[in-house]
Amino acid sequence: MRVKIIGTGRAVPAQCVTSRSLDARLGLGDGHLEAATGVVERYVCEAESQVDLACAAARLALTDASIEASSVDLVIGGCGVPYQPLPSTAPLVMQRLGLADGSAAAFDVNSTCLGFLTAFETASRLIEAGQCRTALVFSSEIASRALPWQDQPEIAALFGDGAAAAVVQQAAPGEGRVAANLMRTYPSAYEACSIGSGGTRFDFHRQPEEFAHHSLFHMDGKELFRVTARHFNGFVAELLDRAGWRRDDVDVVVPHQASPFALAHMARQTGFAPEKLIDIAARYGNQIAASIPFALDVARREGRIAPASKVLFLGTSAGVSFGGMALEA
Repeated sequence: MRVKIIGTGRAVPAQCVTSRSLDARLGLGDGHLEAATGVVERYVCEAESQVDLACAAARLALTDASIEASSVDLVIGGCGVPYQPLPSTAPLVMQRLGLADGSAAAFDVNSTCLGFLTAFETASRLIEAGQCRTALVFSSEIASRALPWQDQPEIAALFGDGAAAAVVQQAAPGEGRVAANLMRTYPSAYEACSIGSGGTRFDFHRQPEEFAHHSLFHMDGKELFRVTARHFNGFVAELLDRAGWRRDDVDVVVPHQASPFALAHMARQTGFAPEKLIDIAARYGNQIAASIPFALDVARREGRIAPASKVLFLGTSAGVSFGGMALEA
């Protein structure tokens, strides 16, 4: 697919919360959560909404692309957790950005932590098919809510809030392309990472106790590690083969920021040099679907992605799925 990213942007809420302050709040030993998670600090929403963050990131992406919001004719939200179950989040972002009624299509896709890659691929295919000219793709997350602070504080402390967006257009030959996309799903681990309430699984009126219990995030780290250790390296090899790339061809790896320790393990497992990975997890935590585009914006603004760079996006998500994209910038 001949597409190019012409602008990116990211946003975090105003409040930064350190792991040491969480230790004090939870009555844990000083330095406990930082040692257990590798996360030093993360940003947490107080006054800001998920839509506020999405629009802030989108406006920065539009400015970076040197275009007005009115040029956008497709808005796709790729959030792991939506603003509300119905309707989707993208129409509200479209409205807040000042796009006129009927001037664009707006909808959400959801593949949890891989939401941005799924949204990006969807936008790219619509651009390639001539269905739109300029797409705005965003992921925005308030990951600090519904966390199991009482039962799993080391899990809860992994997460932080944030948003990121990208503007995508068709590319001329030699300007950029998606060389390959790939997703593989292992539903045997479906229950390893979940928030069970909020959909139709539990009835709020008839099952209030079950609804309340399953309203908190749950993660079985050992099960997720088992699936990843068994299958992820083969997944990466298949993605590179589809792209026609060798491992040494990759200039930059933009991974999902699951945790600092998970990123270090991924580097060892896949054989990519640590300096090729964009690793921001210690400063921002796991921002769910916003992690990948957030790291992408950091890499672009630090000058780590140059024209013709071969960029490999990699991630895992609840479900459990592995996802990746090989992009020639």
